[in-house]
Amino acid sequence: MTDTTPLLEATGIDHDYGTVSVLRDVSVTIERGRVTALIGPNGAGKSTLIRDLAGLHEPTAGTITYNGPDTAREIGYLPQHPAFRPGFTAFETLQFYASLVGGDGTDAMAQLERVGLENAADRPVEALSGGMTRLLGIAQSTIGDPPIVILDEPGSGLDPSMGLHVFDVAADLADEGIAVLLSSHDLELVEQVADDLLILADGRVAEQGSIADVRARVGGSSLRQVYEHAVGGHRDTVQVVGDHA
Repeated sequence: MTDTTPLLEATGIDHDYGTVSVLRDVSVTIERGRVTALIGPNGAGKSTLIRDLAGLHEPTAGTITYNGPDTAREIGYLPQHPAFRPGFTAFETLQFYASLVGGDGTDAMAQLERVGLENAADRPVEALSGGMTRLLGIAQSTIGDPPIVILDEPGSGLDPSMGLHVFDVAADLADEGIAVLLSSHDLELVEQVADDLLILADGRVAEQGSIADVRARVGGSSLRQVYEHAVGGHRDTVQVVGDHA
């Protein structure tokens, strides 16, 4: 029987920075073998939620539960602006990260091949293009075979063809059974690869579910129309604690 238990469950997440409320009562499930796209206006709380889910921050309130297998890494994470130490090749960089979780050069090369960077294995990281650096970041996030991979704006600043390649890699990870959560402002790319949506507005969940289910609820033939219907009337801002009645 197929296990349908979500790999990651967040319930009632609040996140405040002093008196500023960035997230309020956010609940989400991340399922294996699916790409969940996190979208929303600037200031909606997307990056804060990603860091909470990745375990980089503690939310002010709420619970985050990991239901996956016992692996060397539970969650792989790609920040929006990945940076690697200069003077090392792409292969040496991944070899270092693999050594931290008991892996070796075989693991490093496997991850380079996974994202299509095997021909750049001997290239210094400072000589990689922006797109290649992002792909190296995705490869690093999969070291140790985490069942969940979280990608913060993986296509940001990339040319259209490289952006599409990065999103295709994310879809390939889901095809392998990995639960993928990615944030993006590129709704066309999201529509091509995402299975599920989580739309934030003003720090709250405006809509979530499969793309088909969300479209049926809010209307719209394209994801852009769905998005505009879901966030219509919301400001690109955060709230002051006490003003979210």
